[in-house]
Amino acid sequence: MKILVTGAAGFIGSKLMYQLAKKGDTVVGVDEINDYYDVRLKFARLKECGIAVPDNSYIYNERVQSTVFNNCSFIKMSIDDKDSIDKLFEKEKFDKVMNLAAQAGVRYSITNPYSYLNSNIVGFLNILEACRNYGVKHLIFASSSSVYGLNSKTPYSEDDKVDSPVSLYAASKKSNELMAHAYSKLYGFAVTGLRYFTVYGPWGRPDMAPMLFAKAISRNEPIKIFNNGNLSRDFTYIDDIVEGTIRVINSIPKAEECENGVAYKIYNIGCSEPVKLMDFIKEMEQALGKEAIKEYLPMQQGDVFQTYADTTKLENETGYKPQISLHEGITKFIEWYKSCLLYTSDAADE
Repeated sequence: MKILVTGAAGFIGSKLMYQLAKKGDTVVGVDEINDYYDVRLKFARLKECGIAVPDNSYIYNERVQSTVFNNCSFIKMSIDDKDSIDKLFEKEKFDKVMNLAAQAGVRYSITNPYSYLNSNIVGFLNILEACRNYGVKHLIFASSSSVYGLNSKTPYSEDDKVDSPVSLYAASKKSNELMAHAYSKLYGFAVTGLRYFTVYGPWGRPDMAPMLFAKAISRNEPIKIFNNGNLSRDFTYIDDIVEGTIRVINSIPKAEECENGVAYKIYNIGCSEPVKLMDFIKEMEQALGKEAIKEYLPMQQGDVFQTYADTTKLENETGYKPQISLHEGITKFIEWYKSCLLYTSDAADE
């Protein structure tokens, strides 16, 4: 099976590329390696997959072969470059596509709205068009728990209304879901969207709470606690997320089994066990052996009080079941953090 992974230098993408190659699939990863956060972390993730070039001087559109897997390669490429994407699809004839490329960050979308159009809307349209034109059997794409927006009902179910986003990032992800459904209906290829909840673990993003908290606690600096700590998140360990994603990649929707005869499905993917933010911080304090200096702040614009995934549908249809407890996951994360301070400490300053 030949699979394209976009966003392959990202947190989920790099781990997914590694695991797919390890399982024996032929994997091509693409990523523009933008500087939304310290690119050294992205280079280090790729290196874990055996992808590296001298001085990290990746050349646009030039393939780099993995030294770990002979069935894995990487190309620096942006999904908003339609010509390059079309040429890649025409040459490679992918069976499946996992689209993880996107401009991330709920809070960043408040201050930098235009940065979300090229990747999250135009880039995704390029992927849809390429899937349509080059015979892709199954497109899987990253949506987000942020689409639930002002939904007050918990746990969040795939059947809940998602028409009240509170950030442009969330709106762009809802747009992706609508675009994908339209293409599946019009052109008949299978599409699955994954509403990712709060993912954490080794090689995570430096702008997310786990990395920010680990850095601040280690340096005896205050951690920022929004809504005065009255927040809950469905924290899910990266290995569980990747395992669930692979299960979905291998589960192609059939039109005759889907609503309105459209080969399209949406799944929540999380732990289905929301954790109070203060309990999460306690686990980090325990793992680091230090008490955090806490700075309590009001709720940030674009944020939500709680995320809580109902993963019943994903569990029933794919057998997905998270295995890593919060305690085990935080312990693994902090062990990694201490061993990779070159990437984590400086990156979190960006």
